[in-house]
Amino acid sequence: MRFTPSRRALLGHAGAGAALSLLPTGLRAATTDPWRRAEEIARAARPPVFPARDFDVTRFGARGDGQTLNSTAIARAIAACAAAGGGRVVVPAGRFLTGAVHLRSNVNLHLQAGATLLFSTDPKDYPLVFTRWEGIELMNYSPLVYARQQRNIAITGEGTLDGQGSARHWWSWKGPWGGTVDHGWREGMPDQRKARAILFEMAERRVPVEKRVFGEGSFLRPAFVQPYDCENVLIEGVKLRGAPFWQIHPVLCRNLIVRGVDVLGHGPNNDGCDPESVDGALIERCTFDTGDDCIAINSGRNEDGRRLAMPAQNILIRDCRMKEGHGGVVVGSQISGGARWIFAERCVMDSPDLWYAIRFKNNALRGGLLENFFYRDIDVGTVSRAAVTCDFNYEEGANGRFVPRLRNVVIERLRTKNAARVLDSQGLPGAPVTGVTLRDCSFDGVTQPSIVRHTEGLQLERVRVNGKPVDSLA
Repeated sequence: MRFTPSRRALLGHAGAGAALSLLPTGLRAATTDPWRRAEEIARAARPPVFPARDFDVTRFGARGDGQTLNSTAIARAIAACAAAGGGRVVVPAGRFLTGAVHLRSNVNLHLQAGATLLFSTDPKDYPLVFTRWEGIELMNYSPLVYARQQRNIAITGEGTLDGQGSARHWWSWKGPWGGTVDHGWREGMPDQRKARAILFEMAERRVPVEKRVFGEGSFLRPAFVQPYDCENVLIEGVKLRGAPFWQIHPVLCRNLIVRGVDVLGHGPNNDGCDPESVDGALIERCTFDTGDDCIAINSGRNEDGRRLAMPAQNILIRDCRMKEGHGGVVVGSQISGGARWIFAERCVMDSPDLWYAIRFKNNALRGGLLENFFYRDIDVGTVSRAAVTCDFNYEEGANGRFVPRLRNVVIERLRTKNAARVLDSQGLPGAPVTGVTLRDCSFDGVTQPSIVRHTEGLQLERVRVNGKPVDSLA
């Protein structure tokens, strides 16, 4: 079906701004100056506090020899910590093989220097749980580190989480892929395509989540770290390597801090951090070197996103470094629940394999209202495609009946040394991209003209391209 916006859909979006009345009073007061609102987000981000009690996993039988499966020992340590009222579950130096790790309230999983949680590559070590996969709820393999409906949880320390994703394990489940690394799939091997199509169809029919049972034989890869519907979440200092799928994937969380993590994964769909339907998040001082988007803000796919209707909002990204990836700071494409009040500042991006610095992706099958995005002081070395892209033709493009909306994007002091083009902004007929402002920006190394289609209200204020001031990109 080709996209034709209905009058009802358009009127529904017109009233979406009323939802701001549901936000905390302090954040409502900061809306007159958007960066005051960002300051409020930062002040509201408070890390959980844990009692000064340590539960060393080796006291519960764990062995860091890289061969002994420690799932039960680690679970015992977490249970004992929770029963005592909370504290730190400590993983000392060594290589601790484990299956799924499930966190509980008031537990800080702390990896000391030299510690590695080495995750099993046997799918049987990941029991079915209530999770979200590409923006759709289902019962599937547990994420490698998981928590649901818990409060005051953390993953901290100088150690490493190693998912052991590779061309031999997990990655081949993707099936055909146009990425730059060999992910192991060959014609005739099993992959996710059949189960993925079934899951999408079940979601469109609103089949109850408890009946969307996948797991063995479905080849839907588990996420790496997923706190689900949790409050007061801290992920700090650790390294992530070898993700099977999405790497840090908080869903429906409140008061989330991701700080100082080092994320490296070049497998298929190895997004760095995907806050999905999250309200109140601070992502700072992180490094992302990924096989997909570095940070991708989401809020549910298609009918499932509309059913839950939980936007991603009040997110501040600052002082991060983005290397390889499809996009640096990205919104979408699982964005049917909407997104608003997203801020990014003082980030550095640079790689010939980084496609875009700032990226919005949506289409007429997703729909969703995206509004109020503020980015400033972004330094970019090289991006291979465009510095900024607003793409409503992503995947299904106009083949849908829902209105994708993007409005009020302000980008200040974005500086690029090598960008093939400045802007690629393509809305849809009847659903234009609206209200994009580039202010005090400079773009060098530009070799291709910008693409501006179905875009209204594009403003350039003191913008330079290849050293020359410009007042138009059309």
